[in-house]
Amino acid sequence: MNSLIGTYECKVDAKGRLMLPVSLKKQLSAVLQDGFVVKRSVFNPCLELYPMQEWNVLMQKINKLNRFKKKNNDFIRKFTAGVKIIEVDGTGRLLIPKDLAVFGGISKEIVVASAVNIVEIWDKDKYEQSISGSADDFADLAEEVMGQDDEDYGIS
Repeated sequence: MNSLIGTYECKVDAKGRLMLPVSLKKQLSAVLQDGFVVKRSVFNPCLELYPMQEWNVLMQKINKLNRFKKKNNDFIRKFTAGVKIIEVDGTGRLLIPKDLAVFGGISKEIVVASAVNIVEIWDKDKYEQSISGSADDFADLAEEVMGQDDEDYGIS
């Protein structure tokens, strides 16, 4: 699957259903029929939506962990807590499970943001808080993460 592109402001209806933005739905068209996995984010108060293909790749990595190490078991349990399989209905909607909506603080106004090969689902205010901050902080982060001189790291 190619990298996903876009950030979209959306609304969740009273039943917790989210209508996928048309542009995002087009980008996901090849994987819509396979379904998705939605889970809590590890680092942020948002949800992560994995196309089933991407989820399976991730699970192949996790399945290699030695389950006889307590920290691996603890990680797997916490990482998969609340994981749900969901499908997009015929009209392009997906139902956000209530327990996950509570975790993400998702009510009505949300942001659906591409994150390379997955989609993040945020409460709008929490998303705005997460991306706000000084340009200097982001510049420092970009340099640390992407500014490596080694060919195996960074993009230059």
